[in-house]
Amino acid sequence: MNPAPSSKAAKVLSQAQSLRWELGAQFHEKLVESIYADAARLADRAVTRPDGPPRFDLDRSIDRLVTSRLWGVPLMILLFALVFWITIVGANVPSRLLGSLLIDQVYPWLRDTALQAGVPWWLRGLFIDGIYLATAWVVSVMLPPMAIFFPLFTFLEDFGYLPRVAFNLDNVFRKAGAHGKQALTMMMGFGCNAAGITATRIIDSPRERLIAMITNNFALCNGRWPTQILIASLFIGALAPSYLAGLVSAMAVVGVALLGVGLSLAASWALSRSVLRGEVSAFSLELPPYRPPRLGQIIYTSLIDRTMYVLWRALVFAAPAGAVIWLVSNITINGFSLAEYIVTFLDPLGLFIGLNGVILLAYIIAIPANEIVVPTVLMLTVLTARVAGVGSGAGIMFELDNEADTMAVFRAGGWTLLTGVNLMLFSLIHNPCSTTLYTIYKESGSLKWTAIAALLPLALGFVVCFFVAQVWRLFVPA
Repeated sequence: MNPAPSSKAAKVLSQAQSLRWELGAQFHEKLVESIYADAARLADRAVTRPDGPPRFDLDRSIDRLVTSRLWGVPLMILLFALVFWITIVGANVPSRLLGSLLIDQVYPWLRDTALQAGVPWWLRGLFIDGIYLATAWVVSVMLPPMAIFFPLFTFLEDFGYLPRVAFNLDNVFRKAGAHGKQALTMMMGFGCNAAGITATRIIDSPRERLIAMITNNFALCNGRWPTQILIASLFIGALAPSYLAGLVSAMAVVGVALLGVGLSLAASWALSRSVLRGEVSAFSLELPPYRPPRLGQIIYTSLIDRTMYVLWRALVFAAPAGAVIWLVSNITINGFSLAEYIVTFLDPLGLFIGLNGVILLAYIIAIPANEIVVPTVLMLTVLTARVAGVGSGAGIMFELDNEADTMAVFRAGGWTLLTGVNLMLFSLIHNPCSTTLYTIYKESGSLKWTAIAALLPLALGFVVCFFVAQVWRLFVPA
């Protein structure tokens, strides 16, 4: 039998129990006080007392404007138009500088060095004219706009504005059978579709997340803006007086981008009522308070997590594309390159839908990166149309500084206004680039849905171009 505890031990035990009770009571009291303080703060912000002066609340004042039924959507469009304008205009100078460094200076130095070292011509061509030139083009065209767009987008995200975008567009996307948060992933897709696919993680429903993945391609990514701007300037702006040409070209590009939004909604509606049929999930959206953006977080998220991550994936796919471009242009059979045979084979289909074989081949071999479509089209046009004195040789991509010279190459390739219009449409609608498709596969884990994401927009692109070509030929005289 254990001895009875001493009176001293009993006293210590009693004091410990008393102290534990007092601490517990204090903790409970402080917890209750904290809850009541939070409730009072919320009530002070949310409740208007008729007997007291109206309280000014900055968050509520901003929300009355940016989430209003009348002004919410127009302000959203103006804000994102400003973001796109800053991205396009701001990227011009760094893109030119990068292009001058990587293409005008490093590229000739590499060729001369390889020539002096006695490297065989085919090895020089494959690695320098093909692989290096393609990756250099992707870096110079892709990096500057991403380095501008993603920080601006992340700034709006950190400030607290993006949840208001989802709030404004929730009803529209719900009617299309999609999730309200798809609005945010679509906006991210305007920077890069691969980043937009990754952003679909914010959507909890697997069905609605797939819809967002498959339709994100209709957001006009930064890799397609150069093609849109160039073709709009050459073919659409040229129809207007010179003092209005720039405005008309810009409106044409904006119109294509808005068409992409409409196609995204239409495709979401069709998918939600067919292969991805189901109920729209409940969307409980909490509008967070506005806060000063955190500069360090913005820089890390936009430049490391988004820009460099996407750029690296694009380069991995662009390198083999450069090799393929050089090979099909330089492997010859009976005096004609593989590219010429393929263009001749594709020409009937291309012309039938208002394009041509050069454009179709360019989109086949440039699938890893939309940024190299225009240089590839120019190179293939010069190669197949036997244009003398332009470019640097078979398989060597190039661009021309003068719009008149670029238009002359297109004219030599048989381009018409219909070709330009349908190229703008096909550039918007065609299959996603290989970086985006790889991201869809990684995020969905399904070859089936990746194939659907590739084939659905491609089929739609052919249908739209065919329809426009038939209507055009019916009403526009040859």
